[in-house]
Amino acid sequence: MQPERSDVTRNSQPTMNKRQCSLLALAVLLPLIALAAHAAFTRFNPNSQHAVGDRIDELNGVAIYYNGGVNTVQGRNLSKDGYNLGLRYQCVEFVKRYYFERHGHRMPDTYGHAKSFFDPSLGDGALNEKRAMRQFTNGSGERPHAEDLLVFAPSLLNRYGHVAIIASVDADMIQIAQQNPGPFGNSRENLGLSQREERWYIDHSRVLGWLRLPPQ
Repeated sequence: MQPERSDVTRNSQPTMNKRQCSLLALAVLLPLIALAAHAAFTRFNPNSQHAVGDRIDELNGVAIYYNGGVNTVQGRNLSKDGYNLGLRYQCVEFVKRYYFERHGHRMPDTYGHAKSFFDPSLGDGALNEKRAMRQFTNGSGERPHAEDLLVFAPSLLNRYGHVAIIASVDADMIQIAQQNPGPFGNSRENLGLSQREERWYIDHSRVLGWLRLPPQ
């Protein structure tokens, strides 16, 4: 006859105590709370000097508007004939509106986050068919030009990436014009430019490359 198992044997499997359960719950909840707080904060305008939609700058006659928190959205901007210019007043909306208003350029793919403007599968100087522009990789043999579209990779706090227009190019520096750089960011920013082994580099760790309109 088999002896009955003792309570000690029966309960020998480890169990989580209340403290461990609380710590586990906290570990799950904290990232969710942080994400919710970040989402809320990036839709808030902490800068009392500007209201969302204020015209704060222009490049070659094309307006740059203030957007407040980087994730603020004021609806979709469409041209009179329905061409999608993007979400007001995000960075993508400015660059698409710039090429449309100044050059009449329409991108075949009218959607996509900023990071999608750069196609990593393309070779340097190849045609990016979705944007109908030639694409150059940071470290290209082709020097960046004024009015090129600059693409930035995502960051920890910005998973969508960023785009801007190169406003001017000097011997060792470029200036970009941008929309939605953050509530206290500047619509203009200078970035270093250097040439190494006959290749051109914009000195910013997140610059993927630049796109250029084809010759008219």
